Amino acid sequence: MPGWAAPDYVRLHAAGRPDRLACVDLATGRRWTYAALDRSIACCVTVLIERRIGAGDRVAVLARNSAWQLILQQALMRIGAIFAPLNWRLASAELDAQLEDCEPALLVSDDAARPLAEACSHDCGRAAFADLIAAVDGAEPAPAGEPADADVPSILLFTSGTSGRAKGVIVTERNAFFTAANFGVLGLVDNRSVFLCDSPLFHVIGLLTSLRPALMQGGAIHISAGFDPATTYRRLADPELGITHYFCVPQMAEMLRFAPGFDPARLRHLVALFTGGAPNPPENIRLWLSESVRMVDGYGMTEAGTVLGMPVEPGIIAEKAGSAGLPAPTLSLRIVSDDGLEMPADAVGELQIKGPNITPGYWRRPAETEAAFTTDGWFRTGDLGRRDADGFVFLVDRKKDMFISGGENVYPAEVEAALAAHPDVAEAAVIGVSDPKWGEIGHAAIVLREGADADEAAILAHCEGRLARYKLPRVIHLLEALPRTASGKVVKSELRALLS
Repeated sequence: MPGWAAPDYVRLHAAGRPDRLACVDLATGRRWTYAALDRSIACCVTVLIERRIGAGDRVAVLARNSAWQLILQQALMRIGAIFAPLNWRLASAELDAQLEDCEPALLVSDDAARPLAEACSHDCGRAAFADLIAAVDGAEPAPAGEPADADVPSILLFTSGTSGRAKGVIVTERNAFFTAANFGVLGLVDNRSVFLCDSPLFHVIGLLTSLRPALMQGGAIHISAGFDPATTYRRLADPELGITHYFCVPQMAEMLRFAPGFDPARLRHLVALFTGGAPNPPENIRLWLSESVRMVDGYGMTEAGTVLGMPVEPGIIAEKAGSAGLPAPTLSLRIVSDDGLEMPADAVGELQIKGPNITPGYWRRPAETEAAFTTDGWFRTGDLGRRDADGFVFLVDRKKDMFISGGENVYPAEVEAALAAHPDVAEAAVIGVSDPKWGEIGHAAIVLREGADADEAAILAHCEGRLARYKLPRVIHLLEALPRTASGKVVKSELRALLS
């Protein structure tokens, strides 16, 4: 389907429903109708052109959530440039590696992230978000130009890989359109929908799944600087805000239950609490359902957006609790064995997917892009699952060693590399272990060099400057040796049993 123009929902709704509420920045209280949002985006285009940002240029952002990230992304889309939001929780060495990959023409940071931005050694233009906002508010809107190509890179979302170095996932506007359509159908989104977004905007859930479906339908978005159990619960329960859709990892939903004054009856107006990013026990889903709050589990990934989702039907939620749901409407899914044969119902295999929502590949990583797809064009998710006789998919395990801690992906290879850089560490292996608060936490098995006397605290202190805090192992085990195969590979199943 060549020749697509990038869809511009804001411009469309600014003409068709100009006075309809589009976006609220909860940190400042500033509100935009669709007409006002369209004007801010057009003014941002003016500012970007004045800064010589053009088609294909990358603009990186290091900032807490705000409506201005949405405005900046949409302005970059209009001129064919690329938005690259970066994780402000990274260590400076990790951030430098991502900046080296995407080579931005401009790095924009807010006040909180400015020290991290200033610590980066990458040579690029810098801008404070406050200065950019002031410039946009003082600019005249750029005239509407020709729409950008929907099939060129529009967004770069960095995701860690088993190689231990982050990869930039390319998202085109075609990908983003079908991600919005897929969740819109599964999540019953329409022009009355009101989303609360406090998922980080450097994640696919924040930037795409929490924003695009509402914009597509002409609904409203309330953007929060971040998750706080008491504040988030108060907003979800506030009838004046009228929130209908909210995404969270299961651990965040559990924290909501302990918010001051928690009463599930005040959340019954929600279409659902949409969960993903970590295993969600069936008994937890049924508990919310018993209180007349639909908890709808799903499965997605940076490379594909929404892949699976449960129907928003209480009877099906109760019957199929534990399932990640049905495949999104524009996506094909197959479950295959290691030799590529499709598996029968209830047999476990790798989930492979195909559809217009799937990334064309990784930024400047042709070999990894090629490896991610089968020869007949299916994307390898690396996750194992089974499909029951009714078509519902249940995730079983991860084919890779990645684990999820507090909704954040952690790849052991990355952590192991940081541990191994300590001069007293001879070998290191990391596994994810179940944890009631975070879902999973990292346990590191370490073999010290002969004669070394480093303790656990010293090893962790060494890693703190090299890894984001959520990647740091919570428990360190000092071992005499790691269990290995005859070929020298660490046997993590044996290591798990040993650490247990």
